[in-house]
Amino acid sequence: MAIFNKESKGMDDLKNLPTNSNALSIIAAGTKILGDIDTDGVVKIEGRVEGGIRAARQVLVGRQGEVLGDINTREAVIGGRVQGTVNASDRIEVQGTSVIIGDINTRALAVIEGGRINGSVRIADAKEPGADEQMHPSPVAVLR
Repeated sequence: MAIFNKESKGMDDLKNLPTNSNALSIIAAGTKILGDIDTDGVVKIEGRVEGGIRAARQVLVGRQGEVLGDINTREAVIGGRVQGTVNASDRIEVQGTSVIIGDINTRALAVIEGGRINGSVRIADAKEPGADEQMHPSPVAVLR
């Protein structure tokens, strides 16, 4: 298959490329994205994203990174600024340099000293439906 030769049928050829769940997408410092990001792999934000992010594996927000929108992923590591809801099916790490303005929904949460959260935190067991509000010991770690 050739993407850039005369036999190419244009964008239809790109739809047939295999997807890679190990792919790493980097939004570099100084880059601004207006719109949603959807990937099967990992996305690292060092710039600014104004829109939602869905990454099947992991979302990393670097110290200089900024997200204005919701994050949906399996695992999130936040080192920068997020304004929106962070949903992670496995875990969220809030680093000491981070500021989250919005709600957090996850199974496990680690907050490193200095990390700031302004919103509600919901720790749910993956086996429970979202409507079950029983109290369970929360898997939350505060690291100093």
